[in-house]
Amino acid sequence: MPAPDLVIFDCDGVLIDSEIIAARVEARLLTEAGVEITAEELAERYAGLTFKDILLSIEKNAETPLQASLIDLAEAEVDKKLKTDIRAVEGAHEAVAGVAGKKCICSNSSRARLEATLTRTRLLPLFSGHVYSSLDTPSKLPKPAPDVFLFAARALDADPACCFVIEDSVHGVAGAKAAGMRVIGFTGGAHIQPGHADRLMEAGAETVIHRFRDLSGVLAALSEWDGAV
Repeated sequence: MPAPDLVIFDCDGVLIDSEIIAARVEARLLTEAGVEITAEELAERYAGLTFKDILLSIEKNAETPLQASLIDLAEAEVDKKLKTDIRAVEGAHEAVAGVAGKKCICSNSSRARLEATLTRTRLLPLFSGHVYSSLDTPSKLPKPAPDVFLFAARALDADPACCFVIEDSVHGVAGAKAAGMRVIGFTGGAHIQPGHADRLMEAGAETVIHRFRDLSGVLAALSEWDGAV
């Protein structure tokens, strides 16, 4: 495997530092609804999941059902904060530009949010329109389902076994592995807590990087090794 067919970047928490922004909004709304949780706890437990799936997970152990209206409220408040607070992760522009072959984004965020945040952070032009939301797939299933990864591979005529995915969440790693892809964990986002690199490795990442300046070297090294045990 001399070079990847395709390099896939997650967006939130990898390219843009949005996970902590969303976690702060969602933790506040959950606490107000009677489920006390900090932004750090929410990010650690549920990073990579949609807020709908977070609510469903929390409801399994909550004594009081949570209102579905929280989903729309959270979406609106997160979008408002992203307009003012969003920043690209350090080194993201250079890392993406440094990928010589095919590249794309696979995310659980909606296309509207992806286009808005990637435009504000000046990352959108680097992907030449190859930005895929799980909501755009036939199944609309979010990660940890593999659907969005496989959808992107088909669209770009790439062999899943020859694709590398850059992911910051356990759920994202699980989805990429289920798609038959190789995964590099990333821990450069502001939401990352101690021990997270170990969790990414346990989920199936082949290695973990904390800085984007290490990406090109790691991609080159792993491409020389086919991943076979």
